[in-house]
Amino acid sequence: MTSDTIFGKIIRKEIPADIVYEDDLALAFKDITPQAPVHILVIPKKPIPKLADASPEDQALMGHLLLTAKQVAEEAGLSNGYRLVVNTGSDGGQTVYHFHIHILGGRQMKWPPG
Repeated sequence: MTSDTIFGKIIRKEIPADIVYEDDLALAFKDITPQAPVHILVIPKKPIPKLADASPEDQALMGHLLLTAKQVAEEAGLSNGYRLVVNTGSDGGQTVYHFHIHILGGRQMKWPPG
């Protein structure tokens, strides 16, 4: 696990992404392999590999990311609802070790998710 992931390269603008939101702490962009009609990732600019690596000093940042996800979902027109997903570790399905929140919407979500 390293902070130099594909997400780090997107933050540094070394590779292109369809960015829909950016501020000093966070970046949101469309997923390149969408699992729903709307699939956007919200990431911190600070490299936190996974949720299990977040510390108490990251509390404000983590709250900011959730509020950013809410704002991005609203701007994407997801007024009927959406799902937020955080995959943590290999058993949780995490493939990029830079903390990220998936915003999934634009269709009815199923439960259980899998």
